[in-house]
Amino acid sequence: MSMQQRIERQLAGLGDQHLQVLDESHMHSRGQQTHYKAVLVSEQFSGLNSVKRHQKVYATMGELMGEIHALAIHTYTPEEWAQVGAAPASPVCAGGGH
Repeated sequence: MSMQQRIERQLAGLGDQHLQVLDESHMHSRGQQTHYKAVLVSEQFSGLNSVKRHQKVYATMGELMGEIHALAIHTYTPEEWAQVGAAPASPVCAGGGH
């Protein structure tokens, strides 16, 4: 099972309206299966600010967070998702050995 599939499985219950996990490792210099972007849409985010939403995602990811270098998180309620329709594009890594 790929790391992307493992992340999708881990976050499935949290992104109950919409879940998309993208492997963006090719945009970075740390190798394969290191950088991911997660887009989650759920009523569970209603009334939570972005910090609380991210904490919820990190808590759901658990130990899996220690196996990757980076996870870009984009969280929406169904109402927010209906308005924006897509997460912002990720920037290309400035590179280097960071």
